[in-house]
Amino acid sequence: MNTSTESSPSGRRTDRGLADQVYAALDTVRDPELDESIVSLKFVSSVAVSAEDRSGNAVAEVHLRLPTYFCAPNFAFLMVADAYDATMAVPGVSGASVVLDDHFASSAINGGVAAQAGFQGTFEGEAENELDELRANFLRKAVLAGQDRVARPLLSQGWTPQRLADATLGQLPDSPDVRRLRHRRRLLGLPAGDQDALLVEADGTPVSLAGLPLHLRRARTTRVGMEANGEYCRGLLADRYNLAEGRR
Repeated sequence: MNTSTESSPSGRRTDRGLADQVYAALDTVRDPELDESIVSLKFVSSVAVSAEDRSGNAVAEVHLRLPTYFCAPNFAFLMVADAYDATMAVPGVSGASVVLDDHFASSAINGGVAAQAGFQGTFEGEAENELDELRANFLRKAVLAGQDRVARPLLSQGWTPQRLADATLGQLPDSPDVRRLRHRRRLLGLPAGDQDALLVEADGTPVSLAGLPLHLRRARTTRVGMEANGEYCRGLLADRYNLAEGRR
């Protein structure tokens, strides 16, 4: 793994093994709108973990970057907060500094996450509530898009609409897309067991045969939109930071 683990921006010695573990943990953090890992999107610019001192302390230092200076602060806050939680969950890491660089709200977001103040506490007087419902809305879109990723190949393989409408998750060949769909459904509290329907509405109700065409059109439109936005963000980030092909 070609991680940036030689040294932190502050010059501290780095524990390469722990830095790699932190980097792997960050791969589980997603851009909420795009439902893609912040690692695959190249939003992680550096990861370093100070070598343990005599007290056994190891502090991680993570730097994040976004495609534009004015990316939505609520999305940015979620990614920084989730990156902090993922980093702190790595065994052996006793402290973390997660820093969002080059963003108009960097100072507020970095300080709010470090203080565990929540979104409302970070943007006191501006934010009306926390971001749980926003996160849930994007997860619903991710579940809908995920159904298209799984269902379209099955139709291409000759599955009939009736078979697709009757399909359960346990009847599907295992694949990354199926596992991803199950995981997103569990996060929303939707049924995700082997006996549960593959195609479901936002509330978990199975999609009927009559409703199948409209549901699949909505799922495809959602998936295509998310993937197009992802490519657009990648292009903006590459242009902003002059990232060569294949370079993180």
